[in-house]
Amino acid sequence: MANTLLTIDMITRECLRLAHEKATFLGTINRQFDDSFGRSDGKIGDTLRIRLPSQYTRTTGTRVMDVQDSEQQRTTLTAATQDHVDMRFNSRELALDLENFSKLHLDPAMAVLVSGIESDVLQGVTKLVYNVAGTAGTAISSLTVPTAARAKLNQYLAPKDQNRAIQMDSVTMGSIVTGTAAYFNPSRDISEQYREGRVARTAMADYYENERVWTMTNGSDVACGLDNYVVPEGGTSCTVSSFATPTAGMVFTFASSYAVHPETKAAYSHLQQFVVLSGSTATTVLFSPAIYSSGARQNVNVMPNTSSTLTFIGAASTSYVQSVMYHKDAFAFVTAELPLMGGSDKCVRQTYDGLSLRVWQDPDIRNDELLTRIDILYGYQAIRPQWASRMIGVAN
Repeated sequence: MANTLLTIDMITRECLRLAHEKATFLGTINRQFDDSFGRSDGKIGDTLRIRLPSQYTRTTGTRVMDVQDSEQQRTTLTAATQDHVDMRFNSRELALDLENFSKLHLDPAMAVLVSGIESDVLQGVTKLVYNVAGTAGTAISSLTVPTAARAKLNQYLAPKDQNRAIQMDSVTMGSIVTGTAAYFNPSRDISEQYREGRVARTAMADYYENERVWTMTNGSDVACGLDNYVVPEGGTSCTVSSFATPTAGMVFTFASSYAVHPETKAAYSHLQQFVVLSGSTATTVLFSPAIYSSGARQNVNVMPNTSSTLTFIGAASTSYVQSVMYHKDAFAFVTAELPLMGGSDKCVRQTYDGLSLRVWQDPDIRNDELLTRIDILYGYQAIRPQWASRMIGVAN
């Protein structure tokens, strides 16, 4: 039986349900910081400082005590991006039952809103991930690359639990399914899908098919050298020889600077990877993580010399889909509670499982329409990018 009139509370609850259902990526990352933003009983502004675990070095022997300062590392997460979708309904449409109203209006509206947010967040956090598995130009057609990404997470001490996931596009997923059909046959794991888009679980991760994964285009140069520049301990930039401005998100290595185990500091067999940050120029490359060859934060066996070559992954001016494997706590997403406007009868806010939406309505009596906007205020950050690895294959 149709409702006499759909209420704003009903519309808000349905919008929130649809947003939660469509959040293929956002539902798999950390949202524990949501309660810190926008609360009337203790707001913190739009920026939250997140403490990261301290790091220490080991002392051997019994006679000398090496007391170390606890250097608390922090990262920041800002909730300052507001997105909304705007609609108008007439009285006849508001007299529909909720199911039909949702299919005609709310479902496509929330699809656009959530899709845009997921695309921005996926690109934003993937751009800060510096570990890369796979070979640029070679298709991902087996579990070789996912297991290599799994190894990267293990090497950087990501928890070995049920909170790992992979986001990849349909072309890459189809290539893997074709090459490893036995892993993706119907099974209890597939039948127990708990979110639209999940395909299966193998290599210690849940696989999600997501067309919003980021595609990055390399700059026109993929190799340069340090221009007689001494990279300091803790450095996050370097001066390079003549070079085209690199694209933020490009990944490179310094010749002879191998990655080390975060705790034992024993050298791995692969070079430490670094990611180019926004603000880099043709002569100065800004990068992450900061480079250390000693101490608790050591991440390379030796510092690059003054003429070390920077070698970038992939070919110049070529685009690559950036599928990504990650632990839930590698990334964080938050929403803030927007203020209520115009009275509770016209503006409603609801929160569920880390998503907060506000629906605000106002009538237009000349046209017998109800103007409606659905808003979300959010922020995101790669808080532990070492607990993630991109998976790169053929050019797109």
